[in-house]
Amino acid sequence: MTTSQTPRIETRSTQEWQAADARHFLHPFTDHKALAAKGARIIERADNIYLWDSNGQKILDAMSGLWCVNVGYGQRALIEAATRQMSELPFYNAFFQTATVPAIELAEALAAIAPPGFERVFYTCSGSEANDTIVRMVRRFWDIEGRPQRKKIIGRVNGYHGSTMAGASLGGMSAMHAQGGLPIPDIHHIQQPHWFELGRHVSREDFGLLAAGWLEARILELGPENVAAFIGEPVQGAGGVIVPPASYWPEIERICRRYDILLVSDEVICGFGRSGQWFGCETLGFTPDLIAFAKGVSSGYIPLGGVLVGERVARALVDEGGEFEHGFTYSGHPTACAVALANLRLLRQLNLPRQVGHETGPYLAEQFAALAAEHALVGEAQSCGLMGALQLVRDKATLAPFAAARAVGMLCRGHCFGNGLIMRAVGDRMIVAPPLVITRAQIDEMMALIRRCLDLTLDELRTRGWLGV
Repeated sequence: MTTSQTPRIETRSTQEWQAADARHFLHPFTDHKALAAKGARIIERADNIYLWDSNGQKILDAMSGLWCVNVGYGQRALIEAATRQMSELPFYNAFFQTATVPAIELAEALAAIAPPGFERVFYTCSGSEANDTIVRMVRRFWDIEGRPQRKKIIGRVNGYHGSTMAGASLGGMSAMHAQGGLPIPDIHHIQQPHWFELGRHVSREDFGLLAAGWLEARILELGPENVAAFIGEPVQGAGGVIVPPASYWPEIERICRRYDILLVSDEVICGFGRSGQWFGCETLGFTPDLIAFAKGVSSGYIPLGGVLVGERVARALVDEGGEFEHGFTYSGHPTACAVALANLRLLRQLNLPRQVGHETGPYLAEQFAALAAEHALVGEAQSCGLMGALQLVRDKATLAPFAAARAVGMLCRGHCFGNGLIMRAVGDRMIVAPPLVITRAQIDEMMALIRRCLDLTLDELRTRGWLGV
């Protein structure tokens, strides 16, 4: 099932790799001066749900790389698919009225697992490009419909839709908007459906309806005749694994249908089994018009993204739209598509969406709930499928937060990294999204590491005198 690991031919010390990295490699979302002073962690190999760094430390990857390695590391089927395709046809483009077999086969396979009404696929290289494509596609749709004034797109505060100009604009990350003159025109935002932060004065059910109502209020403020679409992640991933109340998404869909506004589901993280079904919109109970995907489609082995286009938009683009002036050199890259096909076959063969929905996802939820009940630092636990978040608080009785400047989440993350666990900090929310192949025994192993790192964090906070004040 997995590859054996072979050492690199070239050998350098960790310090030599770090020095070369600092001289030449500009990392994403990084303070480069601070990284150069500390030195990057050098990852050399991986297998199943584990990584090994250049110092030989074994690390449990509870973030699936970057939410993407759904089938785990070292899967021979994906490696062989890439090798075979690169031997036959490593690349050809999809311009000039041309197609390749893997791109066609993958489009068929995606249509087979997509929600009803999604028969067409537009390929990109990433989720960012998928969401850029959606901006172009949504506005082109309304042009074809004879309502070109419908240009405004509504996203959410603390949502994440990529880091290109359009993707970063659709997202609601304030730090990203502070650089580069973002958002671009005609992009607007409403507050996120984050009950712990914004809604503890009411029930979760009531808060879901309240939060959805913020969309209707913004539509009316902008004028329904001017609004093109609403975009959201079924579960906010990079924002901290924020699982909305069950009442939220059905009400969002009702509002979009009432005002004839396109509904976009960004499934870059939630898609391909992570929520316990093939797509997060199915788990959260709504039917979108467009679906952005990437990451889990190829389990990150080769970059690939795209847009699943619902019937209404596809009909306009295909039957009435003429030439759609948009695309990429690598749209439908045959090697990427071949790997994605092998990945979908493996997801089916291992029955991973169902396993997540009925076995490992519920087990993770049980373990997180128990931890939230027991541990002094945890004020709330949330999970959906194999995504989970632990909210760290300074006072468990009142759920009072830590001062943001104390960066308690980053303290905890430091203990995680030091103890062989990749766990991400989003503010003071500690989040996981392990590979979908993780077993119950490996969840137990992960939970033991999490408990240890929380205990170490608690001890450090007591030493610093930061608890209860």
